Amino acid sequence: MAYVPTLKKKYKEEIVAALMKEFDYKTVMQVPRLEKIILNQGVGSSIADKKIIEVATEEMTMISGQKAVQTRSKKDISNFKLRKKMPIGVRVTLRRDRMYEFLDRLISVALPRIRDFRGIESKMDGRGNYTLGVPEQIIFPEINIDKVNKINGMNITFVTSANSDEEGFALLREIGLPFKNLKKN
Repeated sequence: MAYVPTLKKKYKEEIVAALMKEFDYKTVMQVPRLEKIILNQGVGSSIADKKIIEVATEEMTMISGQKAVQTRSKKDISNFKLRKKMPIGVRVTLRRDRMYEFLDRLISVALPRIRDFRGIESKMDGRGNYTLGVPEQIIFPEINIDKVNKINGMNITFVTSANSDEEGFALLREIGLPFKNLKKN
């Protein structure tokens, strides 16, 4: 039998049933699902030092378990000493099993390591997706704190197939994201 991530199993066995009951869906196909998780880190300071972008790429690859790609600037901006096609960020898109593995590590290990953590904001984007800003990359256990020379934050975007914020929020809440003001019906 093939390996199935714990969260994926929980989604299929418990979350689908809970959401079908909550929103009165007729079929399982109507239940919103997590489509992908995108990790994005802007490294604007790499303009002055090329090594910073290499380190950021390496760190994002370790955090996600998948090779990170550098994002490049689209145009010249003289005030920022920026030329077209210079590397200014790093991103990774996780799908399927890797996505569920990362989400499991994020919920159970990384988020509780944030200083003074009291839950995450429950602000959705209007289409059922959610973006979480992480202030420092050292909350992930894969990062060796002694080797970090610059603390960088990152954005983690959860893209769902939900039609509304309410459905997307319910999905993420059931998965186990620790929102601040949880209102159970």
